[in-house]
Amino acid sequence: MIEKFSLFEGQFLLWVQENIRNDFLTPLVCFITKTKVMAAFWAIVILMLFAFKKTRKASLASGGAAVLSYLTCNLLLKNLFGRARPFTLIEGLSVLTKLPTDASFPSGHSSFCFACATAIFILLPKKFGIPALVYAVIIALTRFYVGVHYPTDVFCGALIGILCGAASVLICGKIFADREEGCTTE
Repeated sequence: MIEKFSLFEGQFLLWVQENIRNDFLTPLVCFITKTKVMAAFWAIVILMLFAFKKTRKASLASGGAAVLSYLTCNLLLKNLFGRARPFTLIEGLSVLTKLPTDASFPSGHSSFCFACATAIFILLPKKFGIPALVYAVIIALTRFYVGVHYPTDVFCGALIGILCGAASVLICGKIFADREEGCTTE
């Protein structure tokens, strides 16, 4: 059963390569999926949110979610599962980016983006939360467009990111509630 599903995932990646990749999208996708570009985007968002007292909690929750996601995916789960990257196993799959050297499962990019976006979605008005989630979806989709992740890597990375984002919101809520209680005078 697992072998059949892995075959399906490989066929899907080859289908994307043959039917979705094109000369217009490829340079854009290759740019936005770069780790430095994605991390810089979220750093700017988090710093901008931190600049205003009204959005500071969302900034801290989003930053905390990013750290939690990185620890969970990149340091723990990738080392635990050690799944080979698709380009090492799927004959004919070409990679459009620098070859990653870490494990494939789960997608750290997807987790990181969904973690940040989930915190923003929960804590801020939807006019901020929805674009954050749309950006996270776009980044997640780029990961199999460029040939570096299986769909299950991306899906599980997104799910882990959502959980990290929600956990960070809960932790920040507790910290902010404790701070507010400590400041009251009776």
